[in-house]
Amino acid sequence: MDWVRWHEDYDDPDSRLAKRLRVVQQQIREALSRAPAGPVTVISMCAGQGRDLLEVLADHPRAGEVRARLVEWDPANVATARAAGIAGVEVVEGDAALVDAYSGFVPAELVLACGVFGNVSDADVRRTVGICGQLCREGGTVVWTRHRREPDLVPAICDWFESDGFERVALTSPELDFGVGAHRRVRAPEPVVAGARMFTFTRRA
Repeated sequence: MDWVRWHEDYDDPDSRLAKRLRVVQQQIREALSRAPAGPVTVISMCAGQGRDLLEVLADHPRAGEVRARLVEWDPANVATARAAGIAGVEVVEGDAALVDAYSGFVPAELVLACGVFGNVSDADVRRTVGICGQLCREGGTVVWTRHRREPDLVPAICDWFESDGFERVALTSPELDFGVGAHRRVRAPEPVVAGARMFTFTRRA
C-alpha cells in the first residue's frame, strides 16, 4: 500500500475519505472546545499526514493550549505532517500500536484512532478499545473510525467502548458507508501497561 498516494483522495471534496475527514474534524473541534481550561493533551494513532488534527488546529481558538503527539509509520507522511509546523505538535516516526509510543502524553484529553479499526483484526479492535481506557483521561474523548461494510463491526465497537467505561457522544448514521464515533471516558483511566501492543496493522506497506 502506497500510503502517500492513499492520502490523495482527501483532495477530492466528494470522496468518501474527504467526507469522513470533515466528520472527524467536527468531532475533534467539539472535543477541544469542551475540554477543561488549561493544557489539552492529544495523541493520534497511525496519524498519516495528520490532516484531521492539524487542519483543525490551524484555526481553533484553543490551538495554543494543545500539546499533541502524532505517531505514524510512513516516513513521507511523517515529513508532511512535520512540515505543517504547528506549535505544540510532535510528530513521531514509529509503531503506533505500542502503548510506549505515547509515554508522557497519556492519559490524554483526546485520543484519535482514525484509520485504525478498518485495517486490523476484530480481536485487535477489541484489544485497542480496552487499552483506550488506559490512554484517555476521565472526561476525555476517543474519536474513532471504521468502515460499514459487512460484517458491520460498528455496533460491537460501540458496545465495547460502553462496557469499558465510556459513554457515546456521537455516531454517524448507518446509512453512510463510513462510521465515525466519539466516546467520552466516564471513569478514571486504568493504569498504563508498559510494553503493551494494541494491534498489528495488516495493510502496512
